[in-house]
Amino acid sequence: MKTTRYFEEQVLRKRPYIRREWCEMALSNPIRREVQSDDRIRHWVFINELGKYLRVVTLEDGETVLNAFPDRDFKEVEK
Repeated sequence: MKTTRYFEEQVLRKRPYIRREWCEMALSNPIRREVQSDDRIRHWVFINELGKYLRVVTLEDGETVLNAFPDRDFKEVEK
């Protein structure tokens, strides 16, 4: 998994409970994927261990992880 320096030095330091495999799950099999106005991409996945959805934000390439955090406000849309 490719990551930014910000992710390695800031995100993992502030949120040491976040596992890399969770981020990989979000990228490979997201519940939802959404492009932001700045072309970065949001990916969501439900993490049983957290009991919450994890939002993983990548750069425009869709594979370099910039940020990851539990998303308190995410609601899965009914299909």
